[in-house]
Amino acid sequence: MIPARYADLLFSFMLSGLMSLAITGLTTLRTMGLAEGVVAAWVWGWLSGWAVAFPLVLVLAPLTRRAVRVLTDAAA
Repeated sequence: MIPARYADLLFSFMLSGLMSLAITGLTTLRTMGLAEGVVAAWVWGWLSGWAVAFPLVLVLAPLTRRAVRVLTDAAA
């Protein structure tokens, strides 16, 4: 079992992986259609995208949380 102190990191890892999987899948299918090699292209695009998405989520999540706090009523 993973210790609770890693929950935010695990959440970011999983969410960035799933989102990049979905986005690269859609983009690859729209670009290539159901052509030969589409799965290999998707996997390569996904791994490349995830390599960028995960660090971005780690950097942008705290900034986004701060912006949400500013834009919402904290007392609610």
